[in-house]
Amino acid sequence: MERIAPPDETAVTTRTDAPVSGVPGLLDGVPRQRGPREGVRESVPVREPRLRVPPPWRLLPTPTGTPFTFGYAVVLCVTSLISAYADPALVHALLQASSTDVAHLVRTPGLVLVGSALWVAGGMASPFTIGFVLVLTALERRIGGLRTAGVFLLGHVLATLATEVPVGLAVLAGHLPDSSLHRLDYGVSFGVAAGTGALAGLLSPWLRVPLLAVFGGMLLQDLLAFTDPMTNWGHPIALAIGVATWPVLRRWRAKRAATSRTSAS
Repeated sequence: MERIAPPDETAVTTRTDAPVSGVPGLLDGVPRQRGPREGVRESVPVREPRLRVPPPWRLLPTPTGTPFTFGYAVVLCVTSLISAYADPALVHALLQASSTDVAHLVRTPGLVLVGSALWVAGGMASPFTIGFVLVLTALERRIGGLRTAGVFLLGHVLATLATEVPVGLAVLAGHLPDSSLHRLDYGVSFGVAAGTGALAGLLSPWLRVPLLAVFGGMLLQDLLAFTDPMTNWGHPIALAIGVATWPVLRRWRAKRAATSRTSAS
């Protein structure tokens, strides 16, 4: 008799009427399911961007987070105490030696440009003192201490020259008396104005516009009062200098953020 070979147990039989449970990706016992379609992604709800409000202590300088602003603020506190409690004759001599008037700029430009930035006109009660702390802290957290110092120094130096050089030329032309060459001029206000203009370019538009509007309005009020023409014109010039740094600062911030992400990974 012919022997019929038993069926191969290892053979796999393909059936077209496989039950639903044999299809991957479906659940047993749930009727009318649709399998996942290739190339179709599930829609993900888009979250609205939320306002990131920094904690209050990040608005103030710290030795580790913002060493430039912190150290500079300590120096300004010391000089403000000296101007408030030291002998008036000594204070006047120190301020005169630090003044960026035309006579000092001609003789010792580097010394007076640095020395004049160690004092706050009006002392600690000046609005520029608060502006110094808040603006430079925020700017340093975004671009670093060295670059913040560069922005501050750029505004301080260029705005000083922009206001003092015309005085020297006017004296030479005979339009101003010789006493204008020794006019007392010192303080951090030009640097703060430049820092404010620079910081505005790193903020979102709805923060940038109010900042420039409030600060610009204050400068415009000073111009209308015209109590100190040279200084009053120097502040808008310094603000414009800070605004002019926006392209460079944005590249710096992007590079700093990329470096931080690389080091974190």
